[in-house]
Amino acid sequence: MSTHDLTIPIAAPARPWRERLGTLIPILVLAPSLAASFVYVFVFAAWTLYLSVSTSSLLPSYGFAGLDNYMSLWANRRWNIAYTNLFFFSGFYILGSMAVGLLLAILIDQRVRGEAVWRTIFLYPLAVSFIVTGTVWSWLYNPADGIQALVRGLGWSSFNFALTSDRNLAIYAIIITGVWQSSGFAMALFLAGLRSVDPDLIKAAQIDGASTFRTYRRVILPTIAPIFLAVAVIQIQFAIKTFDLVAALTRGGPGVSTTFPAIYVYDLMFQRGQIGEGAAAAVMMLAALAVVLVPYSLWVVWRRRRESGHG
Repeated sequence: MSTHDLTIPIAAPARPWRERLGTLIPILVLAPSLAASFVYVFVFAAWTLYLSVSTSSLLPSYGFAGLDNYMSLWANRRWNIAYTNLFFFSGFYILGSMAVGLLLAILIDQRVRGEAVWRTIFLYPLAVSFIVTGTVWSWLYNPADGIQALVRGLGWSSFNFALTSDRNLAIYAIIITGVWQSSGFAMALFLAGLRSVDPDLIKAAQIDGASTFRTYRRVILPTIAPIFLAVAVIQIQFAIKTFDLVAALTRGGPGVSTTFPAIYVYDLMFQRGQIGEGAAAAVMMLAALAVVLVPYSLWVVWRRRRESGHG
């Protein structure tokens, strides 16, 4: 037997303790927040799902009620109005904020003078909480002290801007306020997308004689199509969870004309003490979010795999 057959494998040198500590520190730092997120999302979601099929009323109960809370929920006229309002508001809110945000992004993308100032102005509403926004706009909508009183004081006595006091127009007041609040966020994402477009594509379109409008419509906007989807998904999440804005503007009125699911859940759980039915309404809101987030997450995973597959 040769000496080459008796070679003994050499153990890998142990990593220095500082290197091991450097690997553990990020895990130790992230562990508490990850654990809290797991409890906040999954444990509380499971608990809410259990309450929705229980006999809970003023206090949690361990009795099983099946789908009685869901049947009672959908038999309630106010809940149906709230869910209808959610879809109506979401459609106009998302399209409006995306349209205004895209317009602002295109205008700023023209390298206007004082661009940083304009960006700050348009992004400012995003820094204001929804409850503050709703309170300020409720003053503007107030017919006694707001815009209507100001314009009538200038001599236009027939001017009417009392949106929040009209049950047919109150939801449009919420839509206008929501668009004002979130259009700056959409602008920031769209502007980042516009600035990431390959300049060679734009130069090629200009050499071919394409106008500015045609260049944006045929070259630039199709290039940033994924950003449209991302903005829409994020805005849908805002729309489904809308509570502060409605609470400050209309409190769900006049009557029940601007009731939203989040307002209804709060009313059931903390005003009426109907925990089981309130949990069922919260589960329906979670289902609405899942309908949006799950397909989007699957699309993102599919897109990344496709891009990695193409090298």
